Amino acid sequence: MLDAPQEDATLIDDRLLVRDGQGDVVLLAGRNRMTGAIAFPLPDDEDRFETITLPREGRLWSWTVQRFRPKSPPYAGPEAFEPYAVGYVALGEALIVEGRLTGAPIDQFAIDMPMTLVAQAFTRMDGEVRTTFAFAPTALAA
Repeated sequence: MLDAPQEDATLIDDRLLVRDGQGDVVLLAGRNRMTGAIAFPLPDDEDRFETITLPREGRLWSWTVQRFRPKSPPYAGPEAFEPYAVGYVALGEALIVEGRLTGAPIDQFAIDMPMTLVAQAFTRMDGEVRTTFAFAPTALAA
């Protein structure tokens, strides 16, 4: 379940995202040392990939609504399920990242909408709260 972010919540995966100097989350990716190709999430191959951070701003490339509870695993959320928007956000020229969409009613997202990476709390089935990421309309993310 996505809730308001908690500054002290454990990050869902510190190879996926980290907090920057201002406390905002940033996504980690890998740049192939030979080809320059960017991979997300960060591959577990330090010899082949250097760690980079992805841009926090992008544009909504495509989106849909998840209307049913996904299978567990991999779904780790609570039994009670509420539909949510999920989309692909083009982060500059880097690449397109899939993530939950937040900050607007489901019917108000639109292709090419400016989006900003935001921290979101995720409450696991066991009640533990972790910080993950989502994308919110830029006008509402501030």
